[in-house]
Amino acid sequence: MRLFRNKKLLVLLVLFVVVILCSLLMSYDKKVDFNTEVKPIINKKCISCHGGVKKQGGFSLLFHEEALAATKSGKPAIIPGDPDGSELIKRLLTKDPEERMPYKHEALNEDEIDIFKRWIKQGAKWGDHWAYLPVKEVEVPSVSGDWARNDIDKFILEKLDEQELKPSGEADRATLLRRASLDLIGMAPPQKLAEQYLKAKDGDKAYQILVDSLIASQRFGEKWASMWLDVARYADTKGYEADAGRNIWQYRDWVIRAFNKDMPYNEFVTEQIAGDFFVNPTDDQYIATAFQRNTMTNDEGGTNNEEFRVAAVLDRVNTTWEGLLSTTFACVQCHSHPYDPFKHEEFYEFMAYFNNTRDEDISSEYPLLRQYNDSLQGKLTSLTNWLKVNVSAEKSTEIHKFLKTGQPVINSVIADSMVNAIIGNNNIALFFKNNAVARIPAVNLNKVDQLIYRYASGKPGGSMQLRLDKHNGPVIASWKVPEGPGYRNLAVDFKAQTGVHDVYLTYTNPTATNKDEVIVYFDWFRFSQQFPGKGKPGYEENKASFWALMDANVGSTPIMVENPADRSRKTFVFKRGAWITPGAEVHAGVPKSLAYAMPANAPKNRVGLAMWLTDKRNPLLSRTMANRVWEQLFGTGIVETLEDMGTQGMNPTHKELLDHLSWQLMNDYKWSVKRLIKEMVMSATYRQDSKVTEDTKKKDQFNKYYARGPRMRLSAEQIRDQHLSVSGVLSAKMYGPGVMPWQPNGIWNSPYNGATWNNSQGEDQFRRAIYTYWKRTAPYPSMIAFDGAQRVACTPRRIRTNTPLQALVTLNDSVYIDMAKFFALRMKKEGGKEVKSQIAKGYEWMMYKPISGAKLRILDNLYMTALNDYKVHPDKAKQILGGQQTDKYPETAALVVVANAMLNLDEAVTKN
Repeated sequence: MRLFRNKKLLVLLVLFVVVILCSLLMSYDKKVDFNTEVKPIINKKCISCHGGVKKQGGFSLLFHEEALAATKSGKPAIIPGDPDGSELIKRLLTKDPEERMPYKHEALNEDEIDIFKRWIKQGAKWGDHWAYLPVKEVEVPSVSGDWARNDIDKFILEKLDEQELKPSGEADRATLLRRASLDLIGMAPPQKLAEQYLKAKDGDKAYQILVDSLIASQRFGEKWASMWLDVARYADTKGYEADAGRNIWQYRDWVIRAFNKDMPYNEFVTEQIAGDFFVNPTDDQYIATAFQRNTMTNDEGGTNNEEFRVAAVLDRVNTTWEGLLSTTFACVQCHSHPYDPFKHEEFYEFMAYFNNTRDEDISSEYPLLRQYNDSLQGKLTSLTNWLKVNVSAEKSTEIHKFLKTGQPVINSVIADSMVNAIIGNNNIALFFKNNAVARIPAVNLNKVDQLIYRYASGKPGGSMQLRLDKHNGPVIASWKVPEGPGYRNLAVDFKAQTGVHDVYLTYTNPTATNKDEVIVYFDWFRFSQQFPGKGKPGYEENKASFWALMDANVGSTPIMVENPADRSRKTFVFKRGAWITPGAEVHAGVPKSLAYAMPANAPKNRVGLAMWLTDKRNPLLSRTMANRVWEQLFGTGIVETLEDMGTQGMNPTHKELLDHLSWQLMNDYKWSVKRLIKEMVMSATYRQDSKVTEDTKKKDQFNKYYARGPRMRLSAEQIRDQHLSVSGVLSAKMYGPGVMPWQPNGIWNSPYNGATWNNSQGEDQFRRAIYTYWKRTAPYPSMIAFDGAQRVACTPRRIRTNTPLQALVTLNDSVYIDMAKFFALRMKKEGGKEVKSQIAKGYEWMMYKPISGAKLRILDNLYMTALNDYKVHPDKAKQILGGQQTDKYPETAALVVVANAMLNLDEAVTKN
């Protein structure tokens, strides 16, 4: 019996040993995932010394080929399949402090070293970061229960089950009404729509009608455009020290209209990247390219135009990557990316797409879209049709482009070899004194027989000559310079020329007595053929139309236009990122690490770039937009770092859901942003109550698994727009130049141009926040207090803060006191005769549900306290009312205090 027991014990012992050995072998042979196991260790412990910036010992772990390459010792540090023979493992294990890695830092632990060993044993396979892999269709999880309303909920519920969490119940109708309205139109809903939803019997059907109505509202575009203007770094000024005004509000209005008409997102991106490349682009397509012209320009005296032109181009590259593709590409300007697989030269290959545009950081901001009224537009259409019939379609297109954009021309600031001439302020325009000479280098004169130039001169008696190749070279044209007020256009005809030549302009004026006096100011030059079609019926009439359109004084907007072929720029790698140290020449291209090539037949210009960006194989464009929309609705993106989906960004909480939404956006929704938004707001996930239970607080404090509805402080725009709406004074006016709601003197100083903040009058002072004039060096203060973006650069997301300054703004800023005043007057007029009923009605206007008895008592007591004080101190009551005094001003003033308190309630400035 004892022998039997011993044998049994021995068998069990052997089985135990076998199980342990198998588990150890299995764990050792378990496939190592590079992205989730190896890459995080490299980024945290190794890359700072062995990456894109530093390659100590000639060893880099940034790219696969570099990791396996020979180091300074002549041998590779990693030998696939041989961890014991790999110098990397030896350095991780050595006890010599001068040899052990990480050098002079804490050693890797046993688990981390084991991961490296197994990875090398398995062949040191590399892996691509999840965000750089193509978006593929994802299988929707199969979940039990009837909570899920759409596919989004199934992904959410699967994660909740993993975390042993349960979703919250649906929020009440009033909460959903306010939440959906703030998210979809950024303000209170129309009263009729709110009443219809709150009174409807079928809650689900009513909610869908509510959502559809809000999405169809013209207010939808205003709300969602605010999000995009941060990405586009939109402002009404140029930035830098002078920060002069910029007339670019047409772009803001284009964005609003694009969201309202649900322009497919791929078209939305394409027109902003390359709208000027369309055949005879519409005004809207040109205006869309102002996305790229929102870069800052420097008008300060003495600055180098080329330096700041290059800075603008670099900003366009960085905005495209950070704003559209959630990738921190900016650091590649100076060196290969230290964490993501982008090489130094790839930055400049990408930059080449933007480096050939006509803008040159000049104060006039050329190129500009000239926007004709209906009469002039009709004249232009008639002219281009005549040219198409009587000359050629090519010539019609050329002249149409010139009349609309003023391009191609040669800006006068490129002149050199000057005598008695200067470039004003070193960056404005070419200025001539008497007996002046200046060269315009490398002008293509093939078949050219006319010079048109824009100039100003107030002195009579001047004459000019046009010479070839030298300041005393052959004269091809001579003419008198008419004087007059302001800038004007002048044409000079001459015999047709051939070849590329330096052209010299000379000027003399025998009436000039002051040798230092500037006599002529040149803006631009256009060397071209004379107006075509001579001898054809209607020639004189259409030539007159051409000059009428040329000379018309019309509004304009900065846009993008490509250089002509004969003035195209070359692009070079900047050594260490400095524009003054160019290296090797590069040509337009996209990073090779994203594992998909340019679409077939894509041209090497911004059209090709737009094709690449919007190609369904692009792993980043749809992911970025789906993530951005999610962040707007739920407060945090599925990837929290909207600016960075790379290896240093936050990991996605629901990667499969993000890919599912990205796939749907491109395929099922045909790039419709409205359909994507509707899918999210119709989900049970979005409709949940936002109350926090002890269980959800303990397991998911920051709501990363969405066991409750979104709760966050409103944005700067939402707070202003909600308060204006509730107060009954919000202007319904849309579009147009930026307005200037009240702000005190002294906040905005413009010493360089004398510009002042002129407080708007009438309804303009009550326009929506998106229309507020945005000065980069002095943004509207209350907007900045509530985390508005300064917009000097692309801002992919706003970081919400909670500071005392915010309460000081809404409690004391005169704008918000005024809103409280109008709110009180509305309550008094529409809320009934009793103060309590007035307060209760005001609360319903804000929250769409009855006020609780406890809150009503507190606010009523506040009213009585203020009333008693104002009866004793009537001057204080008159002061708070300003121009709204009545015969019962203490009572009205006390209600203003209550209204102000109500607009500052936590629930009023929070989306629950």
